[in-house]
Amino acid sequence: MRELAAARRIVVKVGSALLVGPDGAAHAAWLADFAADVARLKARGQQVLIVSSGAVALGRRRLGLGRRALSLPEKQAAAAAGQSALMRAWEEALAPLGLACAQVLLTRDDTEVRRRWLNARATVETLLGLNVIPVINENDTVVTEEIRVGDNDRLSARVAQLVGAEALVLLSDVEGLHTADPRRDPAATLIPRIARLTPEIEAMAGGANAAAGVGTGGMATKLEAARIASHAGCATIITLGERPSPLSAVEAGAKATVIEPETTPRAAYKAWIAGSLAPAGSVTVDAGAADAVRRGKSLLAAGVRGIDGRFEKGDAVVIRDAAGVEIARGLSRYPADHAAKICGLKSDAIEAVLGYTSGPLVHADDLALSAGAVTA
Repeated sequence: MRELAAARRIVVKVGSALLVGPDGAAHAAWLADFAADVARLKARGQQVLIVSSGAVALGRRRLGLGRRALSLPEKQAAAAAGQSALMRAWEEALAPLGLACAQVLLTRDDTEVRRRWLNARATVETLLGLNVIPVINENDTVVTEEIRVGDNDRLSARVAQLVGAEALVLLSDVEGLHTADPRRDPAATLIPRIARLTPEIEAMAGGANAAAGVGTGGMATKLEAARIASHAGCATIITLGERPSPLSAVEAGAKATVIEPETTPRAAYKAWIAGSLAPAGSVTVDAGAADAVRRGKSLLAAGVRGIDGRFEKGDAVVIRDAAGVEIARGLSRYPADHAAKICGLKSDAIEAVLGYTSGPLVHADDLALSAGAVTA
């Protein structure tokens, strides 16, 4: 499958039904097979992030809560008790293959509030740079129903968006999206590839396929996740997770549904910066910095001549040349008051003034040229 083979970054969502066995303990055999899958991808230079359910399920066993419905405080207690068991299961599966992992717990604000989004992205990027596999879950110990992402299908799509992944794999209890529920209708056929999510396609998931999927999500939530991923330039692969080494199986031709992306991750991110964020301030730069920005380079503090507005770290700002013409928009890595203190300073002088450094004022990755900006 080209989407999986060609992806630089791959996010894989693993649900509770795959990770936790009937006895309430971690499914060690399945995890070992899956870990071998991950090791194979990493050996060929790909980065893998795992969005893992299972903390509540493992915590139930530790706390003796049985299989009854849990109140929110009980779910949070089970998550707290189960998180260490979840990470132990992943460590025991990955370590024999020489793979290190690290836990990352997110809330909805970490994927929606720009400052926290930047912080979360920086943490995950650092882990990937250190050759560590992030194991990501919603922070169920603190979130309430009002501020939840809701399920790990959607969370995995937000993670794919966060890191600019090219492929999102949703491991399900069916082989993909069918024209009807394959467990009820033997005539149901698999839809192997979807170029665009239409109301007709979504109706299949919301009706006949409503029961397909595991955990708190179903096929409908998987298509919602696919829509988020598609807008972010990421392909989504829905496939059966119960088989050993499910990623290898897909690449070998096992059945799956692929939802194609609408754009590329980079183009989607740049478009989001350019058109979806209301600027909280502006930055005026000198001629040299303006030329660098037009060529897609980072905006360094040395080229900044003025700061206007009250913006925080992560807020969008307009970048203007000396004549006041807008040349770009980007996400500031400093709040306005700190940005004002480092105007004109070289990068190696920033820490002495602020006590820290976050690099350039606007990094090239977080910058989008405005319409009409001239590039060399």
